[in-house]
Amino acid sequence: MGLEVGSIVEGRVTGITKFGAFVALPGGKSGLVHISEVANSFVSDVHDHVQMGQTVRVRVLSVSDEGKINLSLKRVEEAAEPQPRQEARRSAPRSPAPAAPRVVTPERTAADGPSANQDFEDRLKKFMQDSDSRIADNRLYADHRSRSRRR
Repeated sequence: MGLEVGSIVEGRVTGITKFGAFVALPGGKSGLVHISEVANSFVSDVHDHVQMGQTVRVRVLSVSDEGKINLSLKRVEEAAEPQPRQEARRSAPRSPAPAAPRVVTPERTAADGPSANQDFEDRLKKFMQDSDSRIADNRLYADHRSRSRRR
């Protein structure tokens, strides 16, 4: 039986390592479920998700020329999720979303103090001056070091 990429098959876990689990497939072949393909969440230990001898359903991700078979447990779960949600969304009439309440902010005047834009402009100006100063210092230091090496 030839394994096709994308097909879902059942197999038995024959080995567990720190980087994944080996699964015996029908036809006497075996493949590897890499740790990144075990679950949709972070997996620190493969033993938390599969046990030796457990029968699992896996999706065939790839079959290399050397005969290495890459498998996935989490992509079987993705395929098992119902897909009609997208179709239902397209076919069901959508009611218009309620309008968001409009927030009116009072206009600021010169008597109120500096505006938020002015405060931002001042902080940006100070940042640019500090940045230019640091760049100039770095260039001076780099020039000094390169001159001393040439001698």
